Amino acid sequence: MTSPDTRPHQGSPDRYPAGSAAFPHRDLTGLAGLAPWELLYLLDEAQQWVELNRQSHKRVDRLKGLTIINAFFENSTRTLLSFEIAGKRLGADVVNMHAAQSSVKKGETLIDTAMTLNAMHADAIVIRHQSSGAVQLIADKVDCPVLNAGDGQHEHPTQGLLDALTIRNAKGEIAGLKIVICGDILHSRVARSNIHCLTTLGADVRVCAPPALMPADIEALKVTPFHDFNAALAGADVVMMLRLQQERMEGQFIPSPREYRHLFGLSLDRLARAKPDAMVMHPGPMNRGIEIDSNVADLADRSHITRQVEMGVAIRMACLDVLTRKARGLEGWA
Repeated sequence: MTSPDTRPHQGSPDRYPAGSAAFPHRDLTGLAGLAPWELLYLLDEAQQWVELNRQSHKRVDRLKGLTIINAFFENSTRTLLSFEIAGKRLGADVVNMHAAQSSVKKGETLIDTAMTLNAMHADAIVIRHQSSGAVQLIADKVDCPVLNAGDGQHEHPTQGLLDALTIRNAKGEIAGLKIVICGDILHSRVARSNIHCLTTLGADVRVCAPPALMPADIEALKVTPFHDFNAALAGADVVMMLRLQQERMEGQFIPSPREYRHLFGLSLDRLARAKPDAMVMHPGPMNRGIEIDSNVADLADRSHITRQVEMGVAIRMACLDVLTRKARGLEGWA
């Protein structure tokens, strides 16, 4: 068993600047506006943790003595568990705060909650919230790094990064790939973070959705919109499916789940329109038989859905490591 290098990776001049210049931000609240080398730096940093997580001994003491608070105001299974595992594998003390058990339910304002969390002197706070912009509001009120675990319809940056890492590990490079994102684009923070990340890294991104679930100004994000899923799939290298976010919908957005599946569900026949080695992805949770058929979701050598979960732990370890380096007084990050 090989031991991971416990030192932070040094910047490579041909990929990104050295030291903290590779990722000079205190927080990670979104991927919009990040430079290509900043995204590449986080992806490269995550690769060491992919290898560690596949070993029998998965714990290091890089964040020993640090306290991380996972403040989840919105329900989550995969993201909360992934952040908790990430923090513990780095040796940090991890505390989970669930909104149902918090003073928010008693009428406390978000700012008061932020001030309370800040008074506990955490070394990093991971926040998931149902309102867009809530994470940035808290980040502006606390003294430690803040990581966005999903806020409303705004962004889910670590999901965008883990998807990029999954694609890069399977395809080698992201630049030039034809990537289709299909589903509820309008309500999806996952779609937004993926669009920001993948277009910045040079991918040709196509988004496909019914007219009612396609943002009106989507072309401004440098993607090509489609309402015909069959046309969008032609020559695709990657097909990423999204679920219908019924919890964010008010009114009738689709005629019926059966009609939606007929037009926008990923079946084996429909997947055949993409390249023969096209990857199948889904951020979860999946609605099998609606946006994706089970025989596609479980397709050997083509479905990377469980690999996405694996990459999620590595990405979150990398983000926690990078954002706490200044607090740890590391050379080049102070």
